[in-house]
Amino acid sequence: MKNTFLNLSRTQKQVIAAATDIIFIPIILIIAVALDLNKAELSIFPKYSQLIIFSPALAIAIFARIGLYRAIIRYIDHKIVTTIVTGAFCCALALFLVARIVGFAAPSSVFAIFGANLVLYLLVSRFVAHGFFVGDRRSGRRTRVAIYGAGEAGVQLANALRPGSEYIPVAFIDDNPQLHHATISGVKVYAPSRLRELIDQYDISAVLLAIPSLTPAKQRTIIDKLTPLKVRIKVTPSMRNLVKGMSRVEDVREIQIEDLLSRDPVAPDDSLLSVCITGKSVAVSGAGGSIGSELCRQIVKLQPRRLVLLELSEFALYSIDQELRAYASAHDLDVELVPFMGSVVDLAKCREIFQRFEVETVYHAAAYKHVPLVEQNPIEGIRNNVFGTLNFARAAVEAKVKCFVLVSTDKAVRPTNVMGSTKRLAELILQAFSRQHGHTRFCMVRFGNVLGSSGSVVPLFRRQIEMGGPVTLTHPEITRYFMTIPEAAQLVLQAGSMGKGGDVFVLDMGEPVKIADLAKRMIHLSGQEVFSAETPDGTIEIKYVGLRPGEKLYEELLIGDNVTGTAHPLIMRAQEAEIAWPFLELMLRQLEDACDRFDHEAIRAQLRKMVSEYAPTTDIDDHLWKRGLSLEFPVDGNAGTVEVTA
Repeated sequence: MKNTFLNLSRTQKQVIAAATDIIFIPIILIIAVALDLNKAELSIFPKYSQLIIFSPALAIAIFARIGLYRAIIRYIDHKIVTTIVTGAFCCALALFLVARIVGFAAPSSVFAIFGANLVLYLLVSRFVAHGFFVGDRRSGRRTRVAIYGAGEAGVQLANALRPGSEYIPVAFIDDNPQLHHATISGVKVYAPSRLRELIDQYDISAVLLAIPSLTPAKQRTIIDKLTPLKVRIKVTPSMRNLVKGMSRVEDVREIQIEDLLSRDPVAPDDSLLSVCITGKSVAVSGAGGSIGSELCRQIVKLQPRRLVLLELSEFALYSIDQELRAYASAHDLDVELVPFMGSVVDLAKCREIFQRFEVETVYHAAAYKHVPLVEQNPIEGIRNNVFGTLNFARAAVEAKVKCFVLVSTDKAVRPTNVMGSTKRLAELILQAFSRQHGHTRFCMVRFGNVLGSSGSVVPLFRRQIEMGGPVTLTHPEITRYFMTIPEAAQLVLQAGSMGKGGDVFVLDMGEPVKIADLAKRMIHLSGQEVFSAETPDGTIEIKYVGLRPGEKLYEELLIGDNVTGTAHPLIMRAQEAEIAWPFLELMLRQLEDACDRFDHEAIRAQLRKMVSEYAPTTDIDDHLWKRGLSLEFPVDGNAGTVEVTA
């Protein structure tokens, strides 16, 4: 019966509600007359018959006018009381006036009793129907949750969830002691210290954070308290998205490790963001990658005259081009988007792009960044990361580009792998170019891992946890710096504006994170426990598989100690060693010649000569280079952490 009613159309439900009122309103008036008249007066009861018959038509007309039948039973709350009282008062008054107009001298007390009984009937009928169709009778099939935050957002969330079929709120949790033991919207408020007890008492499966105004730091503090409880933790959308209408308060989502690693935002300097972009022709290489695509999104918002997208992957280029066009159209932005499929290794194409489209600012994000793959394919890594950067820089100089920004990586600092050494070589090339070509400002921005990138360790761990484990790590002590993609891209744009020529900018990545702790927290956030000798009841095992070729335990952001601050609190300027262009050019020719000959021993010797800090550490690495061709290590998507730095 319940499902049959719920499947009816809105009009059919309104007709049923009105028909029910037509039946009960005359009965309510009869009861009112009977209560008002004494036994001696019952003989005049038949005189009320016409008024009793007329009362439903009058009441239905008034109820329809004030919108009582527009209220959806599943979503009614205390606000409907005002509508009901208003409708009942108007109905009783109208019936009284009609009686006087037709000359029927009924006592006014009859209509007062009728109005009071009508309020009682309407309240009881609506809330009984609400409870029957969407109330606690469905709670057995719904996830029982506690809502952390008994403020306005928490109350809205409880009211929004109650009619649904997924969650049922059974408790509020709030830090405000004045709210403890209070009942809000039918749900009792408890102190956070009671949560463990409540989880057992009410069989709570998840905690929903309903405090949209929380800063990342405060949110982390609360999550730290909730994580050991082995319940799922979900969050409501941010206050910014709620205000903009981009999300609803009931749009809860799983808490993600990004929420724990993100920092309190630092307001961007609008002048730094726009100086190299607004009204200018801008080019981005690697436009479809993790950092490149985010750079494009933020650049479009700053309204350049033209944005040139260079990307080797057809699908990645198509995706970002379509996304940017949709955004520009929706926001009525006059930006010319020019997608090019190609590589920075193609010097002729880079020259043509820069000159034909009068490019003024370049963000060079294209690179091979996956450490094991570049270790297995060193020649391709060198050609793309080193000579691709050289070609792109040469094309920029010839086209008189004003600003050239290289997206670099913390793996360029004292590298132990080919990828890191190639990125350090790219930095050396731009440092040398800045001394040779004064009309183009070259600078580079160095930072660590970005959360959510295609090769990040976070989605890898998430997939392994969903599959039931094991979660694979390379080493228990391995640590990394992390930053969100939007924050990294925003800081790259601002750092590029501060470059004077040859600058190496280093982003403040915060505190390094131990990957083992990261894995454990992700397991706990999923509502599960790590399997170990101490916790034999755990469900997810952490397995250590050993460091990969060229992998470091710790990453660094600086080669030396010579670093100064800038106008931005999260951007520092490092003074790093340089190689004069005449010497660097000669060594690059020797490196290119070794690559053309597939002479891996010469390539390695040349890399160590050019990047003095390059120090490969593993025996298997030596074996790889001595074979003359890349050793084909088995590439297992579940074997170890995978970090992408830009």
